Amino acid sequence: MDRWHEMRDERGATAVEYGLMVAMIAIVIVAAVALFGTAVSDLFEVPAGVFSR
Repeated sequence: MDRWHEMRDERGATAVEYGLMVAMIAIVIVAAVALFGTAVSDLFEVPAGVFSR
């Protein structure tokens, strides 16, 4: 295999690795929003009530 094919294979592997990292980060974000979403919403209700008067 010549150098061009070797570089091309490494780029493909790198793209797959970045894709997996992005997918894992997205899963973490979704989990965090699911776990803490209501708590954060409740946290902002008090200041929102003060400003809506």
